[in-house]
Amino acid sequence: MLSFVTSKDEQTFAIEVEGKVTKDDLKKFDNVVFEKFRNDEKFNVYAVIGDIDAPTAGAIFEELAIDAKRWTQYNKLAIVSEQNWLDKASGAIDKLPGVQAEYFPIDQMEQAWDWIKER
Repeated sequence: MLSFVTSKDEQTFAIEVEGKVTKDDLKKFDNVVFEKFRNDEKFNVYAVIGDIDAPTAGAIFEELAIDAKRWTQYNKLAIVSEQNWLDKASGAIDKLPGVQAEYFPIDQMEQAWDWIKER
């Protein structure tokens, strides 16, 4: 499930991900992005990721980083999790043109926000 939570920055979507992410979750994310930023404005994502299965992780990163409709709009993606393998995923996303991605352990949530808010 993908849930929106209160963001500390108006250019940033704050989300929590746990369990299975559905296509409906991803459509909801896409609709919320479109409502706030249309198709041309840059935005950030602060994602706290709990226990997810690998297919769900793939779906999330497809939507969050390389979806053809949105990837050029991403500015920063902060991934906060106890799942250490997400560090490698953030490294791959960071190589996309114009996208900065960083992994933070769960005990560094505030550092992740600080990084997101750096302009």
